Amino acid sequence: MADILLTTLNARYIHSSLGLRYLLANLGELQNKTHIREFTIDQRPIDVAEKLLAERPRIIGLGVYIWNVEQSRQLVEIVKQVAPEVIVILGGPEVSFEWQAQPWLQQADYVIGGYADLAFARLCRDILAGTTPTERFLSAPMPRLAQLTLPYDGYNDEDIAHRLIYVEASRGCPFKCEFCLSALDKTATPFELDAFLKSMEGLYQRGLRHFKFVDRTFNLKVDNSLRILEFFLARLDDRLFLHFELIPDHLPERLKETIQKFPPGTLQFEIGIQSLNPEVQQRISRKQDNDKSAHNLRWLREQSHAHIHADLIIGLPGEDLASFASGFDRLFAMRPHEIQVGILKRLRGSPIIRHTNKYGLRFNPLPPYDILATRDIDFAEMRRLNRFARYWDLVANSGRFKATLPLLLGDEPFDNFMQLSDWLYDETGQTDSIQLVRLFRLIFTAADVALNIDKQVLAERLTQDFERSPLKGRPDFSTRGKIAPNTTAFSTRQTRHAEE
Repeated sequence: MADILLTTLNARYIHSSLGLRYLLANLGELQNKTHIREFTIDQRPIDVAEKLLAERPRIIGLGVYIWNVEQSRQLVEIVKQVAPEVIVILGGPEVSFEWQAQPWLQQADYVIGGYADLAFARLCRDILAGTTPTERFLSAPMPRLAQLTLPYDGYNDEDIAHRLIYVEASRGCPFKCEFCLSALDKTATPFELDAFLKSMEGLYQRGLRHFKFVDRTFNLKVDNSLRILEFFLARLDDRLFLHFELIPDHLPERLKETIQKFPPGTLQFEIGIQSLNPEVQQRISRKQDNDKSAHNLRWLREQSHAHIHADLIIGLPGEDLASFASGFDRLFAMRPHEIQVGILKRLRGSPIIRHTNKYGLRFNPLPPYDILATRDIDFAEMRRLNRFARYWDLVANSGRFKATLPLLLGDEPFDNFMQLSDWLYDETGQTDSIQLVRLFRLIFTAADVALNIDKQVLAERLTQDFERSPLKGRPDFSTRGKIAPNTTAFSTRQTRHAEE
């Protein structure tokens, strides 16, 4: 039993909530009356409500995000129906803005907009003391970071052993890219570095080796970046893995020298390119030197062992299909290991909505509020691009078709893969739940029919990829990509699917 339960619905079990752990760490004397209870969006809200209410809390604090807003709505409505005496406090980016336009928020007792690290504790103290605020919506600006107790002791042994652990060396962002809520920040502010590294040492000593930094601009202050990288270099082992978000056009020589010291499999850099069209960049207030960005990506790919994950966004105002295709081909030529093709989403509070009328932005009214059409890309074309993004994940980003992919893409990566994508959808009518053995067969046929690739060369490449895959059997791509089973290695079910 606990007076206060902190909860949220994560996208998957492997994720953990850094936000809830900040709330717990800063509850002061209420900490020993508080528990964290995390669920996933696959669990039914009524089951989540039952588990929470079984602990008879006086207060439930719920983190609401774009991926769990519908499940959160149902959960709140169920809790208030059966236990109206329980005080429900909502927080998180999805309820921090435009709350008047979300009628379901009236079901909650309080909504904290902004940074709830300290505001949640103050509100809970008032509630438990019987001096509740009259306002339902409370705005909380970012506190001074020196005021905060760091949250990393809130990760338990199960978290460290089985889940992604998120950490942050700084908060905020100095850039104003309008598709992002960080556009509302004034600047980026670092945590006191000695205290932060002491917490990282604690996690490391407890066995954590996978650190996912959520800083928007890890390489903004290079002195801090270097100290963090050197901290981990001194603790390097064969299990260490570090994920950072980098500004693409800011990579000074001393940072490069340190990056080169990390062995393969240790560093992953997420690099937001988003668009390579200067007019679109200016329109969305994105400052980016494209030439420097290209130079730095190529350097990272050729001179370091870092894994490069680069992002592009479909549907930015004023960007048409030809512009996106050109940007995709230019980014592909920089040879990142992955290109994440994202779909523009209308995050509540983000300034992107100022372009709605002029550029005909039409967003899905349902989460995750993805773009449906623009003045320059109609609905049908946007759906094609959505499928392109999904198939790109299945084929290119999965790493399963390393030998075959260059053959599929040729000299025109976007156009060729779009042809492949169109054929796959016409043939299957689906963009997910395609079994891997079937995907091999489909790619063989698609490359033959849609791209007119030499069958013998294609079969050789696909065979190389098949033999590296977890699939068992003897691939035979001589006729429409049929995969002949090895009856000593294939189960009956695998054999049946291979011959469908």
